[in-house]
Amino acid sequence: MKSVWQENINLPIFPKLDKDIKTDVLIIGGGIAGILTAYFLHQAGINYILVEKDRICSGTTQNTTAKITFQHGLIYQKLFKNNNSEIASKYLIINQIAFEKYAELCKNADCDYEVKDNYVYSQNNRKKLEKEMNALYKIGYNAELCENISIPVKTVGAVKFPEQAQFNPLKFISAISKGLNIYENTFVHEMKEMTAITDKCKINAGKIIVTTHFPFINKHGSYFLKLYQHRSYVIALENAQNVNGMYVNENHKGMSFRNYGNLLFVGGAGHRTGEKGGNWNELRNFVETYYPSSKEKYHWSAQDCMSLDGIPYIGQYSFNTPDLYVAGGFNKWGMTSAMVSAMILRDMIMGRQNEYADIFSPSRNIIKPQLFVNGFKAVKNLLIPTCKRCPHMGCALKWNSAEHSWDCACHGSRFSENGRLLDNPANGNLK
Repeated sequence: MKSVWQENINLPIFPKLDKDIKTDVLIIGGGIAGILTAYFLHQAGINYILVEKDRICSGTTQNTTAKITFQHGLIYQKLFKNNNSEIASKYLIINQIAFEKYAELCKNADCDYEVKDNYVYSQNNRKKLEKEMNALYKIGYNAELCENISIPVKTVGAVKFPEQAQFNPLKFISAISKGLNIYENTFVHEMKEMTAITDKCKINAGKIIVTTHFPFINKHGSYFLKLYQHRSYVIALENAQNVNGMYVNENHKGMSFRNYGNLLFVGGAGHRTGEKGGNWNELRNFVETYYPSSKEKYHWSAQDCMSLDGIPYIGQYSFNTPDLYVAGGFNKWGMTSAMVSAMILRDMIMGRQNEYADIFSPSRNIIKPQLFVNGFKAVKNLLIPTCKRCPHMGCALKWNSAEHSWDCACHGSRFSENGRLLDNPANGNLK
């Protein structure tokens, strides 16, 4: 089960760290967020290293659908309602800056960068679309409310952001990661204050940045309460439709569409990790109805960390850890959120003020409805009697028959049939 991005890609190979080392900045996690952060620190002349437990981008990044957009579902009406117009405006502006940075970097990277319009559609709630348009108007962005769009599902309309983009994320990473101070196959399995412990060595750092998708240090920040994980599925089809754009359903359970070369990606069938969902069967049933002449070329799945309020956690890991930083909770928008993280974390490391950092603070108020849902799910799964328990916090593991894995419904850790760690926050294999 490989994503289309993994075909014919030659990522740079980096050595394994096998001796003790000191560094000013340690980045733990070699996905796109960590590598972009390393790239900016490298450009700034900061002494740093990045360590990745496997190969770079071997986790979430290689399974993205790689849409570069500052249209994150219907988030602006939520930000406007739950916070205020200033936060909604700041969120829009920093994500626009991130989008423009991608456009700049992709000029010098052979990464199949294409400008495409982005659409968020609804199948049954026109009022939601109108509320989003109203929120966008109030913060000064001119979106378009479309009546007809080029996908084979009935809708009540869509909010359009023109001239967004898509690319091949691994080709992009291949271009920007060359020459960076990266160590692969270097698994940090324990932290002792500002020292990272691997199976071969110790890394002493002045500052540490955790970009491991789900933050793995439980002692600080309460991320086991502030995050949950959500799985979704993708199939890539030959001989299907050119939808001429990127399309996302405003409902997490809905479907997404976008083309890459001669392929059409159909994504969706999402569910909370550890719970039942439609997986690829749901997508294949859809394809059989609407694209009967198509041929499935690839299929893969993805996992996203969902925050309490739809805004990522970027900045100081917790209020009491001034030299420990984090980037996580990107929801479904990992590309622009990774760039936002890298820019904010670079400024923090360099002691520079970033006027947008406050809205992403991991120490912001966590009293949100999703907090109580997460807490209930955790308690429920802790009480389930089972022989297989997640080593992260002891929750019951459930068998995922579609992907042949043991999944944790509390925090989203996943393990292969023989117990090998697939997705964190667990920090080791099943015993």
